[in-house]
Amino acid sequence: MSPDQMSPDQISLLGLRVFGRHGVLDTERVSGQEFVIDAILTVDTRAAAAADDLALTADYGALADRLAAIVAGPPAALIETLAQRLADACLDDPAVTQAQITVHKPDAPVAQQVADITVTIRRSRR
Repeated sequence: MSPDQMSPDQISLLGLRVFGRHGVLDTERVSGQEFVIDAILTVDTRAAAAADDLALTADYGALADRLAAIVAGPPAALIETLAQRLADACLDDPAVTQAQITVHKPDAPVAQQVADITVTIRRSRR
């Protein structure tokens, strides 16, 4: 396999913990809860690695700040909506061609005892 045919590179941002007020129930929007975000980004890192230049890749520190601001920002009823907002923010970075976002809602108000509730979406630049 030639270098041009190799699988794309990935940058993973896992376990970003942010307090937010997302949910269908009024109590979720009033009291809020912690959400955990995982973002797996497809980025061709070859140019950045060759030049040792952050400007040629996704800046995961800046991206973590943007994702945290979205989670802490205006509420969404569904974590599916929150996941889409996060994916859109990732794809706004020109270095990112695909984003897989998992939103964890470990304290979701459900009748049964569960360790976690998650939604995972995958989006690509069009």
